[in-house]
Amino acid sequence: MAINLQKGQRENIGAPIFTIGLGWDTNSSSTGSAFDLDASVFVLGENKRLIGDEYFVFYNNLKSPDGSVEHTGDNLTGAGEGDDEQIKIDLSKIDPRVSEICVVVTIHEAEGRKQNFGQVRNSFIRVFDAATNADILKYELEEDFSIETAVEFGRIYKRDNNWKFEAVGAGMKGGLQDYLNKYQ
Repeated sequence: MAINLQKGQRENIGAPIFTIGLGWDTNSSSTGSAFDLDASVFVLGENKRLIGDEYFVFYNNLKSPDGSVEHTGDNLTGAGEGDDEQIKIDLSKIDPRVSEICVVVTIHEAEGRKQNFGQVRNSFIRVFDAATNADILKYELEEDFSIETAVEFGRIYKRDNNWKFEAVGAGMKGGLQDYLNKYQ
């Protein structure tokens, strides 16, 4: 049975290979423009910076060079139940310089479309065993991000040779660029 996390809560993952599922719905009374939310992954070293530009994994760079992080592709609409985007993680392949993996969701062209996370609901991140589809951890974002256009849903980090997940739920209003500035 999955552990439902609260913001800031941390738990051991306990599996070297797993998938991260991200999901969301948009409000029907939105801006009239379609929403396109994008998951991105920042693979970081001890200094909390990308260990290399190619370790920024997103819809235009689907796989890290070491093969440990793989984005399954961009969902342009978010329609339907369940996960809207997924990221596969294999910690047995991870570059030894890596100490943290941050998962961020941004709204594509948010400023031009006048969109923000206040217009997004039912947002979640879950970690599940890909072999059995059994949820290991789940975190449902409940905050009202009325001006934010990017949200760090969670992070996976190494502590005492164990990989843990932290439910982050922190937003920024400058979109993906804010996170690129933070982690590059």
